[in-house]
Amino acid sequence: MSTKPVLEPGPDHPITVEPTSARVTVNRDGRTIADTEHALTLQEADYPAAQYIPFDDVDPSVLEATDHTTYCPYKGEANYYSLVVDGDVAENAVWQYSTPHPAMERIAGHVAFYPDQVTITTG
Repeated sequence: MSTKPVLEPGPDHPITVEPTSARVTVNRDGRTIADTEHALTLQEADYPAAQYIPFDDVDPSVLEATDHTTYCPYKGEANYYSLVVDGDVAENAVWQYSTPHPAMERIAGHVAFYPDQVTITTG
């Protein structure tokens, strides 16, 4: 049995989670699938910032849970959803850390979207 590493953000791998200071909308194929004033901006090391949207502010009719998972030693295990909009499927385009590691507990209850699958607008 192998144990997955659990790492803490720090100077060698900083991660910040802050409230987004603007309204965030997420669209796919002209349809708004998320709209919130309660998003969180997660900035991890030198990766592009990700908008984490409260699950309650996402249209549940476009989400289809998948069996896909990934593991981040800083955030934990992510589960995925496909986006289904008007019959068009974007597989595993949305991820969520249902029970993130303690250092990242602020993103629990939020989902993030791959920006190449949707249009994310802030402001």
